[in-house]
Amino acid sequence: MTCLVVGTGGREHALARALSLDPGVRAVHCAPGNPGIAAVATLHEVDPMDGEAVADLAESLLVDLVVIGPEAPLVAGVADLVRARGIAVFGPSGAAAQLEGSKAFAKDVMEAAGVPTAAAMVCSTPVEVQAALDAFGPPYVVKDDGLAAGKGVVVTLDRDVAVEHAAQCERVVIEEFLDGPEVSLFAICSWDPEVGATVYPLQPAQDFKRIHDGDEGPNTGGMGAYTPLPWAPADLVDEVLRDVLRPTVEEMAARDMPFTGLLYAGLALTSRGLRVVEFNARFGDPETQPLMALLDSPLSPLLMGAATGTLASVEPPRWKDGAAVAVVVASAGYPESSSKGDVIHGLVDAESLPDVHVIHAGTAMVERAVVTAGGRVLAVVGTGGSLSEARDAAYAGVAAIEFEGAQHRTDIAARAAAGEV
Repeated sequence: MTCLVVGTGGREHALARALSLDPGVRAVHCAPGNPGIAAVATLHEVDPMDGEAVADLAESLLVDLVVIGPEAPLVAGVADLVRARGIAVFGPSGAAAQLEGSKAFAKDVMEAAGVPTAAAMVCSTPVEVQAALDAFGPPYVVKDDGLAAGKGVVVTLDRDVAVEHAAQCERVVIEEFLDGPEVSLFAICSWDPEVGATVYPLQPAQDFKRIHDGDEGPNTGGMGAYTPLPWAPADLVDEVLRDVLRPTVEEMAARDMPFTGLLYAGLALTSRGLRVVEFNARFGDPETQPLMALLDSPLSPLLMGAATGTLASVEPPRWKDGAAVAVVVASAGYPESSSKGDVIHGLVDAESLPDVHVIHAGTAMVERAVVTAGGRVLAVVGTGGSLSEARDAAYAGVAAIEFEGAQHRTDIAARAAAGEV
């Protein structure tokens, strides 16, 4: 088949790369893509937020499947406009994407579906914010209700910081603090009125949100990730499928907004049991990078099955043995700001290392040189027979890359590789 991946970042590069390696895929296109994606796909200068332009491009290329990567086009309903042309789309409708677009909506769905999550209050005024902070106490968890590129959450012991963050948002969800390690679990989902919900979980991953080692500093879009999780309970995936994923997909269908695409459950394994931290309506970044590195099934049948409601006839995903680690290299100033135009050296050297590949997230091409063009610039992915081997490979790749002001964490997957949580 011919596929069109929509987006510009690391998640889209990882998906385009996996599709390019799929024997069932004839050609991969990307709109608009980035210099790294150009190595595995044909790029097209189309705005991902312009649904009609995306649909026009898909028609002109005779595309069989459109894969929408980022959350903003999904929430804006781009998938609906492409589907209206009779083209299969991997990604939920604008209505269903509200699972990510509104944390208040997601809380309502979870309550109706009986999904375990943190107690929460939705606040639109300073008085409501103060009451919620009083009710839950520190540590304070304040979440922007809308899309915030993975940086709309503040967890703090400082009440003034919590109040300030709430004041910057039109509406916030304030909730109880959840203890315990966090896990990312993605699931490819489809809905058919006769078959019902088909939900294929991927293997669990863990990402690292804080900018500095030891989970210090402000939240980012994610500074690294790894899979599998040797410390996770053996029945975790079955429990999440039973108590979280399937009930959510069934509740969405009951609301006449069936969810087809990728449902991401951010989970906390608390002292009181499993809790959902948040839902996303698309592949997460940077967890997609190590997951795609270990996926042993062709990707296109899974995505097409979800897009067409025929996922039940597709074999569940299979996984390679071993582990994968992704380390994000960010630009100077991130996450408060980012430096653009710094020339990146060593990409060819990193790619030439065994068991290493480099995923581009925030890069551009200027006069035949690859330069920084965003906060999170690259994700260096290493694979190996163990987490330790995968870590060594990833960090060898990071060591080969240089640009002005580059920053990365040195502890991605370190505790898990050492046998700790």
